[in-house]
Amino acid sequence: MTIQEFKTSAVKELSRSPSPVLDVSVMIEHCLKMNRTQVLLNASMSLSEEQLAWLTEAVSKRKTGLPVAYITGHKEFYGYDFIVNPAVLIPKPDTEILVEKALDEILTKMDSHPDMVLSVCDMCTGSGCIGLSVLKQMIEEHNIPSGSLPKLTLCDISGEALEIARQNAKKLLGPEESEEIRFIQTNLFSEVEYTFDLILTNPPYIPKIMVDELLKDGRNEPRLALDGDVGIFGEGTDTNDGLDIIRRLIPESIEHLSYNGILLMETGEYNAEEAARLAEESGYRNVKIFRDLEGQLRVIEGIK
Repeated sequence: MTIQEFKTSAVKELSRSPSPVLDVSVMIEHCLKMNRTQVLLNASMSLSEEQLAWLTEAVSKRKTGLPVAYITGHKEFYGYDFIVNPAVLIPKPDTEILVEKALDEILTKMDSHPDMVLSVCDMCTGSGCIGLSVLKQMIEEHNIPSGSLPKLTLCDISGEALEIARQNAKKLLGPEESEEIRFIQTNLFSEVEYTFDLILTNPPYIPKIMVDELLKDGRNEPRLALDGDVGIFGEGTDTNDGLDIIRRLIPESIEHLSYNGILLMETGEYNAEEAARLAEESGYRNVKIFRDLEGQLRVIEGIK
């Protein structure tokens, strides 16, 4: 079977997917280790038995609702390739605004205090995509020397997620630079003894009832990374507004920031204004809400 023949057949099989052509293209590119142009130029090439077997199984998995990123084990975020599996949330484009705001704030602080090495925490880090993208950008795009880079701490309640974050740190930054990163398994800040100049976080913030609907399609993303009402120790709650974890995270975060330290937190368009109010109640100053690429309320900023 040729690449084009398989693609035509697979697209028909995945007709219920919202993006069958894209799904099949990504799986083919991953399997054949080709880019889109190479696949097009080799459309008449015959697939090997091994390639056809892998792709056939991949289509079967996708038909169950499993995301393509979990099938390939990779997802692009902020221009970088991240390792992902069902232990971590798949990085979303809307979260890239959090990286942009973090870079702005870090570079501004570095300009004001050129001799100071900043400390940055990525709480609920998952794959590490936020904190690692910030560090990678500072190295690649802003030419910040190693000795001046912020000290990065990646925190998550899940040991499996932290292992993925470790793999991504080595992959993106190399073994030497990744050795400088702290990895802490912790229930929010319960095991964190440090204070930071910036705290970045994309905590679970989806209301429980919405999570139930999302997971019906078989996507297999971890409930722990989605359900904002799961409760601090995993027990269910009756709030159902997606803010149960955030109600705990915000006051804990301000206690772990240095003076004039900054919190940047992603939340949902449906609860961002309430989350901003909670931040103000906890003592944050100059609280702002930034919109994502689609114009939805997405990232909250507050200063201690």
